[in-house]
Amino acid sequence: MKLAIFDLDGTLLDTLGTLAHHCNHVLQSHGYPTHPVDSYRYFLGEGSRKLLQRTLPQGTDQETVDTLLQEYLSYYDEHLLGDTQPYPGIAPLLQAWQERGLCLAVLSNKPHPQTCKLIEHFFPRRFDLVFGQREGVPRKPDPAAAIEIMNTLGVSPQETIYLGDTSTDMQTGRSCGAYTVGVLWGFRPKEELEQYHPDKIVARPQELMDLCVSER
Repeated sequence: MKLAIFDLDGTLLDTLGTLAHHCNHVLQSHGYPTHPVDSYRYFLGEGSRKLLQRTLPQGTDQETVDTLLQEYLSYYDEHLLGDTQPYPGIAPLLQAWQERGLCLAVLSNKPHPQTCKLIEHFFPRRFDLVFGQREGVPRKPDPAAAIEIMNTLGVSPQETIYLGDTSTDMQTGRSCGAYTVGVLWGFRPKEELEQYHPDKIVARPQELMDLCVSER
């Protein structure tokens, strides 16, 4: 292996409480019902617009979605960190893989500026390339951005491992031809990941320490 591409929310960072709080704040400010934090496990994963659409009542008009989306993004940008933290074991894993000479990258459906800010804050100088959702680039599970990362870093799919915690990630990794790993410390259950036949499923970052040496 020469490259590891990580999802962000639910894979590198535990953002569930932060995202739930921020989204509920915007919903409440407009008189909409809020949702328990655990419900957000299934609202997240396909970008901010999809998140708002899932939390709003069915049939909410597009203009309202657009308005709340801008308020949510603005509020999130102002209170970016919240109670967000890296998952236990992630920092040592990144250090170990970097020391072995692997290129490290991030691919998220979170807006690109926020993705970059979070990576710079929690993992300075760890990643070679960071992509959030960018205008004109299809979001995951479309493999276009993952393929762009591989091409930019000069690495083939056969030399790449893709790691994520949702069905969206499993589809992305499989579609771009990478060795796809589902992680169980994130937002979705094992059964969801298994439906997309990843190459491996792990419960703890420590299980990945020797993956790039012993497999593929």
